[in-house]
Amino acid sequence: MYMPANDEMSESITQNWTEQALECYSIDCDCKKCSLRSGHYSFICQMPKVIDILIRTIGRPEKERKTA
Repeated sequence: MYMPANDEMSESITQNWTEQALECYSIDCDCKKCSLRSGHYSFICQMPKVIDILIRTIGRPEKERKTA
């Protein structure tokens, strides 16, 4: 389930597994466990969408790369 948000996102974020994407994947997109939560950012997180795109386009991360 996604939060309502602007559908525009940078393509660069969906090209490879970033540290933030790996963290989000490893916590099953649970925002309560996210390290960015403490930053009090004023945006709606798009990471669950990014994770879905990454899985579809390049596959799941290697187990040794899965962090957090």
